[in-house]
Amino acid sequence: MNPFKNLLSKAPSPPPATSGNKGTGELGEEVATNFLIARGYRIVERNFRCKGGEVDIIASDPGDKSLVFVEVKARTGLSYGVPQLAVTPFKQRQISKAALTWLSKKKLHDTNARFDVIAILLHTGGQHAIDHIKNAFDLAY
Repeated sequence: MNPFKNLLSKAPSPPPATSGNKGTGELGEEVATNFLIARGYRIVERNFRCKGGEVDIIASDPGDKSLVFVEVKARTGLSYGVPQLAVTPFKQRQISKAALTWLSKKKLHDTNARFDVIAILLHTGGQHAIDHIKNAFDLAY
């Protein structure tokens, strides 16, 4: 079963990023940000980094007002498998550490929060296939 079926983004394509994995990641984060904004999410911060890890996007969900820590995984093809499989248990621990650090720095310990993954297959022409997985994983230590 194709997890990207009927999930094409209608958002305009951002300008082309640099080539290579870093360029793919940057373009994926732009596409994911536009995807979330189009659905009413408010972007709180992007690319938060700390000693323990990093979070690609921190956003506020318009529905339940929870804080969402988003990991973006983008690919230009499926030769390495679907992008969401790259969010390994090790990566989940890194994202969790960064999220806890961010919450502590902002003194938001009692905030309702969750971890989402946005997996993107980038296509030329801007019709990117996007799979938004809400509550993709629990806090990992």
